[in-house]
Amino acid sequence: MNRKTMGIHHITAIVGHPQENVDFYAGVLGLRLVKQTVNFDDPGTYHLYFGDEGGRPGTIMTFFPWAGARQGVIGDGQVGVTSFVVPKNALSFWKIRLESFKVTFTEMDRFGEKYLEFDDPHGLHLEIVERQEGEANTWNFGGLTPEVAIKGFGGATLLSTQPDKTAELLEKVMGLELVAKEGDFSRFRSSAEIGNIIDLKQTPIGRGQMGVGTVHHIALRAIDDQDQLVWQKYVSENGYQVTPVQDRNYFNAIYFREHGEILFEIATDPPGFAHDELLEKMGEKLMLPHQYEQYRERIEQGLIPIKVRELN
Repeated sequence: MNRKTMGIHHITAIVGHPQENVDFYAGVLGLRLVKQTVNFDDPGTYHLYFGDEGGRPGTIMTFFPWAGARQGVIGDGQVGVTSFVVPKNALSFWKIRLESFKVTFTEMDRFGEKYLEFDDPHGLHLEIVERQEGEANTWNFGGLTPEVAIKGFGGATLLSTQPDKTAELLEKVMGLELVAKEGDFSRFRSSAEIGNIIDLKQTPIGRGQMGVGTVHHIALRAIDDQDQLVWQKYVSENGYQVTPVQDRNYFNAIYFREHGEILFEIATDPPGFAHDELLEKMGEKLMLPHQYEQYRERIEQGLIPIKVRELN
């Protein structure tokens, strides 16, 4: 049986102060804060979700903000770079926008595409690339329009302790197609129009250390709960230790660490982010899963207040 994931569902990272996180991803990058909730395994910590207007799979960057936490080190066993995709001819706009917010960037080429590379305030490595494919993001905020707004993920660059083993997972298990090799990178593609590219660095650079400014895990897509159960069995049969299904309220999740030490998740597309609040109100208030609702007052008192605001 050969299986194929559609591509990236979401990417989750560890960052510092939550207001700095909101200011950058909503205020500078113009993404929508689609959900304020808590880390289900640590309810004293936010779990913030940013994406396009509807929070579609392939657009969602999520964060665990820990103000004052130890800085991490980006390295093998992690996502090294997260790529966002914008419409064709939008890079010139983003150069001006990043400069206006004093975000230092460099321009580079990879696989025949031009990228703007930069870091967020907490050290995460990001990049922007323009492509034709993918639906426009209709979320209008902070001077961004669908003609230039981030559509979602362009992809991710993986850093592995065993690149050959990670390549085997991507191609032979997850069903991505190896489409190109250039220098020290191999490029894999899925069938989706967005979140469909994974670049793998072929040379290890030294093991990463988890902390602020690092990616915690990358999630790939399952069509629904039944498809996820098939994935769970299939991944296990291919020699990986897979967790039981975890209810994350907005999707169900299973996790496994591949042989290059990168933590992968397989997440279901449904039910999505609008099932517990109106689509037009998403992200405006703290939403808690039912098991924590009785502790709402205590949880809210322990969280640093945040606000989505337009930046000058």
